[in-house]
Amino acid sequence: MHTRPLTQSDVPAMWSINEQGLPGTGQVTEAEMAQLLNVATLARGAFSEDVLVGFVICLAPQADYGSLNYAWFNARYDEFIYVDRIAVSANSRNKGVGAALYQEVIASSTERIIPIAAEVNLNPPNPGSMRFHERFDFAEVGVLHHAEKSVTMLLREPSGK
Repeated sequence: MHTRPLTQSDVPAMWSINEQGLPGTGQVTEAEMAQLLNVATLARGAFSEDVLVGFVICLAPQADYGSLNYAWFNARYDEFIYVDRIAVSANSRNKGVGAALYQEVIASSTERIIPIAAEVNLNPPNPGSMRFHERFDFAEVGVLHHAEKSVTMLLREPSGK
């Protein structure tokens, strides 16, 4: 497995992997995925024999993005790297793909000395994602209730801070 920056040519595969992760990843169209990639500050894909098996998309504060979860962090923090989504193909889960992608996010956070912001669904619950984030030392900093779901808001302080 190797990682590299994502490009617009990766969008169809990204969309397919995102669909496999529903409802935890949040549904988007291919066009929305392409726009998300355009505003991303960090977008990395994990590849096995040149086939995308997972990806992470992160945003800096104040990007042109309408997510209520992202807006929650913008209202409370001046600096962060926001993990909008991390998704791994169904047949590549539990093989270290997500961890490898998060190591790249952590390296960026550490280099820039800024926290990592993320959220995980509470309702519907996503216990696997909660365990994953706990392993990476994320702490709950709030809960946001939406009409059809609730999410726990998580923050990971940069290493060395």
